[in-house]
This record gives sequence, structure tokens and C-alpha cells, in this order.
Amino acid sequence: MKVIATALPDVLLIEPRVFGDDRGFFFESYNERQWQDKTGLQLRFVQHNHSRSARHVLRGLHYQIRQPQGKLVRVIRGEVFDVAVDLRQSSPTFGRWVGEHLSEENKKQLWIPPGFAHGFLVLSEMADFLYLATDFYAPEHERTIAWNDPELNISWPLQAEPILSGKDRGAPGYRAAEVYP
Repeated sequence: MKVIATALPDVLLIEPRVFGDDRGFFFESYNERQWQDKTGLQLRFVQHNHSRSARHVLRGLHYQIRQPQGKLVRVIRGEVFDVAVDLRQSSPTFGRWVGEHLSEENKKQLWIPPGFAHGFLVLSEMADFLYLATDFYAPEHERTIAWNDPELNISWPLQAEPILSGKDRGAPGYRAAEVYP
């Protein structure tokens, strides 16, 4: 496993070691011992989620103000542009974002620590998106920030108008968002 720093130091891009031949491939998507050795982080994942979305679906930017979730995310089918936004007021990167292309071909994963909003845009016809979470989903604590907030100025690789949920369509801007201390 190779750990690559992103523009936001706490968000990590993970490249697994893939063993492949004419039969297919194998890789460890998570190995606790290797993770701790390479990142120095001790994590406990309590929830494993799988979503499927069609082309142009944009999900996010979501976070939980209480019970914040760290997420290790990856795509097992298709391709997405994945985004993390730092919402920790005490962080030197507060209000900044980073985006990475994750796909079934590149097999890259993104570690998004607690305290970040998260979202993704589906670039392929369909995408299956998996994530391990460090805390349980708590709908009463879930918050959303507008995906197109002009202050965040996220460079989504849009090819058409995004398909949004009602919650995401009506999300408040970054300045109105509850943030972490």
C-alpha cells in the first residue's frame, strides 16, 4: 500500500498493491496492521456502506456535526470525482477542498478524516461506491453544504447539469454551515 499526501495533509490518497494476471486481480482493500504502520492512524470502522449512482449524480457535500465520521472510500465499478472539504475551524486548511478521481481501474482510495464534508460526482455510466465509516450514521446530526457554493469554488468536472437529491438541491452555503471547533 502506498500513501500519498494530498493538498490537504490529513486527507490521504491510498494506492493498494495490486496483484494481477490474465485471470484477474487481487488486492487488500484494508489491512489494519499495514494501515497503522503506513499512516500512524488507529481506526475502528463500525459501518460499511455501498451506494450505486448513475452518470451525473452528485451526492454531497455531507457531514455529521456530532458523531463525525472518518471515511475510507473507493469505487468498485465506474468512476467518480471525490471531494473532501475541511470544516475544522482550528485547522490551517479550514474551508479548503481537495478532489481526486477514483475508479475501478485505478483502485485508489481516499481517507477523509472526521471533520470534513464529503461529496462525489459520478463520471461513468454507473458507479458503485464503497466506504468504511468510523462512526455510525446519525441522520439527526447530518448536515449538507451546497455543492456549488461560490466561496468553496469546487472545480467539479461537470459534463452536464448534475442530478441532485432534494436535500442537496436545497443545501445552505458554506458560510451558513455548522462547522467543527
